[in-house]
Amino acid sequence: MAIAALVCGIIGIVLGWFPVINYAALVLAILGIVFGAIAIKNAPADKKGIATAGLVLGIIGTVCAGIGVIACTLCAAAAAAASIPAGFLY
Repeated sequence: MAIAALVCGIIGIVLGWFPVINYAALVLAILGIVFGAIAIKNAPADKKGIATAGLVLGIIGTVCAGIGVIACTLCAAAAAAASIPAGFLY
């Protein structure tokens, strides 16, 4: 679980900045948070390093992918608004 959290967090950070792929990266980063929390809960006290790293990277990946999703949504909305003819709004 800890390695899955680490991999999902890294993928979330890396792919969070690419348009359209950031939606999948957001899901993977959230899965990284879930896997990291489960791994921290089930790991012995001295073996929580990778699980903690996976949890932190999942959180950072969620933020990066969330910013990417918001940017893509705003860009699509701006492009749609720019395609409206000027006389249509009056």
